[in-house]
Amino acid sequence: MTTLIHPTAVIHSGAKVHPTVSVGPYAVIGENVTIGANTTIGSHVVLEGWTEIGERNEIFPGAAIGLAPQDLKYDGGQTWVRIGNDNCIREYVTINRATAPDEATVIGDRNLLMAYVHVAHNCLLENEVIVANCTAFAGHVQVESKARISGLLGVHQFVHIGQMAMVGGMSRIERDVPPYMTVEGNPARVRSLNAIGLKRSGLTQENFRILKEAYRMLYRSDLTFQQALEQLSTLPKTEQLTHLHQFLHLSVTEKGRRGPIPGNRE
Repeated sequence: MTTLIHPTAVIHSGAKVHPTVSVGPYAVIGENVTIGANTTIGSHVVLEGWTEIGERNEIFPGAAIGLAPQDLKYDGGQTWVRIGNDNCIREYVTINRATAPDEATVIGDRNLLMAYVHVAHNCLLENEVIVANCTAFAGHVQVESKARISGLLGVHQFVHIGQMAMVGGMSRIERDVPPYMTVEGNPARVRSLNAIGLKRSGLTQENFRILKEAYRMLYRSDLTFQQALEQLSTLPKTEQLTHLHQFLHLSVTEKGRRGPIPGNRE
């Protein structure tokens, strides 16, 4: 098979492009780029730096991936963008390389990044994350699998967004978003359990009931946050409850974390 490359595309001879890759008009692919099988590169896409892209990805026109980070600490060293398989990266998305040598900005598998999303240096997006238009992730943000991020919002450096969380549009996210919760506002607050997302995921009624009780302890009781965190251990152990407890514990104890977004109550 021959590579499906438009004659106006500019591809460095050192780039590793699988023969099944399609490259559109005026795309630019740099020397240290690797692209896996059956990936589609749209027109005017720029792929630079040390960038690894897996299989069956679709990158729409105007995206810019692997350029130097927007970080004054960057000294020109070899840093990476690593993208997995089956991702859809829409128009004018920007994904920057990491800052320090041998570090990476990582996008996992089966993610959807809608138009104009910005993923800064050292970010990690796991799997099956959906990010709506014009969302900006600052450096070192981590987003766990199956989170849903609405559009027109900003996420502060070092923030973690938990598994299956739902973040409302036009919010200011400056602290950690707990797993399984719906967060919205400016300043952002935990508004409810992400009931629709959890039910769609196939969670059993009993496991849903336990998460609902955990939500009440954390955000609808008279307990302090620390008391509520301790009380979670009295509930039946499930995979989801264990993950929620660990996420919140690390959010307040791990160096560099920003602490969890609070609920509505004072």
